[in-house]
Amino acid sequence: MKESSHTVVESIRKVFKIVFAEGHFNELYNFEDTKTLFGFIPSTKRALVIIKAKVLVGYDFQKCKWEIDEVNHKIKMLSFPEPEILSIEPDYLYYNFDEGIFNVLQREDLTRIQIAGKKQVETAAINSNLPQIAADQMRTILTEVVQSRNWQLEDSYKITDIGHKRLTSATEPQV
Repeated sequence: MKESSHTVVESIRKVFKIVFAEGHFNELYNFEDTKTLFGFIPSTKRALVIIKAKVLVGYDFQKCKWEIDEVNHKIKMLSFPEPEILSIEPDYLYYNFDEGIFNVLQREDLTRIQIAGKKQVETAAINSNLPQIAADQMRTILTEVVQSRNWQLEDSYKITDIGHKRLTSATEPQV
């Protein structure tokens, strides 16, 4: 057996993102595709995949807008981003590959399964209580840190999960 590996650093940049909630998900993904040969002979390929994923939800502080009043020791929140999925770390466990005579699993099928399975995990994370946990954690931490320095945090109500449907994902390009 011969193995080889080459790693290339694509990019490195400074970020200021903090994780406030972590969820572990198990997705059972069933893939099935049937094609017919000569229009009447069915050939089905199947795969059962378990996706175990860790999802991290938090905030990108570069998106925060603050106003600081040093004389009165106040920090006013002008705008605060919604919590976002900072990463999804999936592991794929493949079970029950079943290929038809004329319809075999291809590399593209496995890629499609991984993309669709990861999307299912993302949807589950968005609809879970992770965004609310992250918002509650952020509000608590910021308030305690600011108050520990004898300052006051104004407009902390702007730290909210806003609703699960609008949760963004930092794992996909933003438009």
